[in-house]
Amino acid sequence: METASVTGHEDQLARQLVDDMAALGFRAHRDAVGNAVGELGKPGGPLILLLGHLDTVPGDLPVFERDGKLYGRGTVDAKGPLATMVWAALRASTRCDAHLMVVGAVGEEGCSPGAHHLCRTTKPDVVVIGEPSGLGTVVIGYKGILRLAVDIARPGSHTSSPGPRAVEVAAEYWEAVRRRLAADPAAQTAFDRAIPALVALNGDLLRARVEMSCRIPVGFDRNGFVSWLGELAGSDSLSVIESLPAVRTPRTDPVVAALRAGIRQHAGLPSSKVKLGTSDMNVVGPVWNVPIAAYGPGDSRLDHTDEEHLDLAEYMTAIDVLTTAIEELAAELTTGRRSSRAAAGTYRETAL
Repeated sequence: METASVTGHEDQLARQLVDDMAALGFRAHRDAVGNAVGELGKPGGPLILLLGHLDTVPGDLPVFERDGKLYGRGTVDAKGPLATMVWAALRASTRCDAHLMVVGAVGEEGCSPGAHHLCRTTKPDVVVIGEPSGLGTVVIGYKGILRLAVDIARPGSHTSSPGPRAVEVAAEYWEAVRRRLAADPAAQTAFDRAIPALVALNGDLLRARVEMSCRIPVGFDRNGFVSWLGELAGSDSLSVIESLPAVRTPRTDPVVAALRAGIRQHAGLPSSKVKLGTSDMNVVGPVWNVPIAAYGPGDSRLDHTDEEHLDLAEYMTAIDVLTTAIEELAAELTTGRRSSRAAAGTYRETAL
């Protein structure tokens, strides 16, 4: 946790993680974009990919332990979940025949170059995403995102003239987006409707720029929306900064079932939730189209805050949960057997 790894500066942590995994018996290396990769089990066998991320948002927080909690940047988002994956893979590897791969990806807090690279070079059979879900909860969905900017230029004019001024046009673009995506808050859950946000608006009479972010639901027509805004912008310059679809895994998904079995065995009644943010699940899920869900210790409400900390007892139990889940998945992949523990039990879902 003490090794800083702000997005774009993950090299030191990546080298450290590769060395640590190699010392534990992993076949460890860094790939072409800097991801830290550790493998166990039979190459060529069914591949269980445990995908976490190395990078954090900025914040030079002191690292210390107090009252059974570890404080510091990345303890929750997401070095804690990544460490959980390393230890769970190591434990499970002695009791299963699958090919296990743990990846600490670069750039998740940015534009996810690590995950995009994996999409081109790897094809797993199942995936667990390492993100804070809470000990007894599986994350089955993330909203998508559209980040857009419009740059406006207008000829000089006196403020008394009726001609359009660049900064006013920028404000009008935002209002048009807000009106188009307006919805009755009571009609849909926050996960199921588009939510626009004005990120920045600056400029003057001659030049202006407006930046907007839209958190979008499953099935949202990203191309249609961008086309509409492009027509509205006309000769002004529209830039798509980021575009990721929303993802949602069914409750019957094998990864969800395996994680649920691990939770029941070690932590009690399992639940699920969907998140309004994004993760590397948005990047890899639509490309691989394989069973996938997110799990990891930590309270995601502490993400990116100055109070970020991880309960160490929860962390240790999460390793047990994930170890059991990996064993369940390996059994199903290598023998075609679906564990009765994975299929049974009560399940409840919430949104966050």
